[in-house]
Amino acid sequence: MKVRDVMTTQVATVTEDTPVQAAAALMLEQGVSGVPVVDGEGRLRGIVSEGDLMRRAETHTDVRRRSWWLRLLGSEESEARDYVKTHGRRVGDVMSRQVVTARLDDDIAEVAMALEKHRIKRVPVLVDGKVAGIVSRADLLRGLAAHGALGSPEPTSDREIRDALVAHVAEQPWATGALVNVIVTDGTVHLWGFYDSKEQHQALLVAARNAPGVRGVEDHMSASQPAWG
Repeated sequence: MKVRDVMTTQVATVTEDTPVQAAAALMLEQGVSGVPVVDGEGRLRGIVSEGDLMRRAETHTDVRRRSWWLRLLGSEESEARDYVKTHGRRVGDVMSRQVVTARLDDDIAEVAMALEKHRIKRVPVLVDGKVAGIVSRADLLRGLAAHGALGSPEPTSDREIRDALVAHVAEQPWATGALVNVIVTDGTVHLWGFYDSKEQHQALLVAARNAPGVRGVEDHMSASQPAWG
């Protein structure tokens, strides 16, 4: 599934000159936790989120207690940046300029990994540098919920189910060392053999349950491998 399949196309945006109070009101009105910042042509300039507005002079949340040694190691530049962040009245003063973005044909798995890696909640989708949409965690959940209805055609025979499952397991790095025999009867997968760890065992069961066309899984595997000789 691609970004274009799940992204939200109606995107609320602000400019660098938008007052921070107006940006906060817009996020509350739209029920979102962040909005892209664009220029007059719709090109991305940054993003402003709840996190950028948490410490503000207006709400007396701008004071950050630091230990004496952190204050000693701090620089005038970092103090100045903090001041701008907490006292700036324009979005351009408080926004994040380093923005993780996505493209229309990116796989949603790549987006999910980016959200997790950077600990963010959304990524703007760009076309020629302009914001064409946004993908949030909620959009990924919607894609997951719809996946069952959008899945590929299921195998029609036990042999096809077995071949597909065996090929899938063979591609997995976690399957190294497992001795597995797969037998499929009337859509039920029977797993025989040995696994190296409980994590590997669980992964094998999940792979079998997720195989297209599978009606059930019978687990006959053991935790230890035999001594060959």
